[in-house]
Amino acid sequence: MAKNYYEILGIEKNASADEIKSAYRKLAKKYHPDLYSSASDSEKKAAEEKFKEVNHAYEVLSDDQKRAAFDAYGDENGPQMGAGGFGGAGGFGFDMDDIFSSIFSGFGGGSRTQRGAEPRRGKDILVNVNISFEEAVFGTQRTVSIKRTENCPHCEGSGAKDANSLKVCPQCNGAGRVNITQRTPFGQIRTQSVCPNCKGTGKVITDKCPHCGGQGRVEKVREIKVNIPAGIDSGQRITYRGEGHRGVNGGEKGSLVVEVTVAQHKLFVRNAFDIHIETPINFVEAALGCTLTVPTLYGKHDVKIPEGTQSGTVFKIKNMGIQKLRGNDKGDMYVKVIVEVPKSVTREQKELLKNLEDTFDAKQYPLKKAYIDRQ
Repeated sequence: MAKNYYEILGIEKNASADEIKSAYRKLAKKYHPDLYSSASDSEKKAAEEKFKEVNHAYEVLSDDQKRAAFDAYGDENGPQMGAGGFGGAGGFGFDMDDIFSSIFSGFGGGSRTQRGAEPRRGKDILVNVNISFEEAVFGTQRTVSIKRTENCPHCEGSGAKDANSLKVCPQCNGAGRVNITQRTPFGQIRTQSVCPNCKGTGKVITDKCPHCGGQGRVEKVREIKVNIPAGIDSGQRITYRGEGHRGVNGGEKGSLVVEVTVAQHKLFVRNAFDIHIETPINFVEAALGCTLTVPTLYGKHDVKIPEGTQSGTVFKIKNMGIQKLRGNDKGDMYVKVIVEVPKSVTREQKELLKNLEDTFDAKQYPLKKAYIDRQ
């Protein structure tokens, strides 16, 4: 019995495809091995197992056929039946193709699983890349290492030793599917299933390729250069078509999907393409005004602070934010000043402050005056 994939992803059984994807992305990011590089061996192993578990759960629930089998039987491979069941006497396994075929056979159109040897696109490969805040702002390049299935270079994916070693399947006559009549308590049911002799390819191999053992595919580790554009944000993805796993029956290759995780900055906080920073000033600078030099993504910048500036006042610096992904525009930078009061003062400073306080009147403290008036 398979694990409960809905519980693994923390979603309801009626979750939509978008909800499944969102839950997967959060958990994959949480348990990604790169985040546990400095953890203990036990923590690394636990995170790795959880990461594999989350990936497998997503693989099942994101595939309509596997999800339907899991919902119906608690296993993405369908019911596991012995000789007394549907799969015994005829020697054919009772798979999801049979289930869908039996459901749709009475409607004349056949099920979507009746594809025989038609080409199918290869699976995508998802990798995570960690970059710094500055690299996200200005763009960077990474080389990622991936393991993917490719066509065997010796047999070009056929699995046969040579052209003469590939023949039309005699059981399905090249169709890739066979018809099966089964007796059930409801009468005879005629179903269509993948040909067990050729596994749906329509062809059989008389002499296997010695390099791939007749599989037609090999696993290769590839180094792929990834260009990360300026302005990218954490969680965003870059897709490289044709860099994923090989297709089936001549189908197109899958894609390499690169998800970016951006580290936090020590000073700056990002909001879309804008940058925010908090800067402390003392109460004399706030009262008399000053010129404040602040760090930006592009060097130092002077901000004019007028006299009487209150704590929490925000100043905007146009076009000093992050380069937008589309176009040449940049976001803005927002500088929030925090008026800092001394934590301790000397006896002399106390006397000076008391004398200074006596020179002010209520009109110079409008917030305090309004507060008193409302009482």
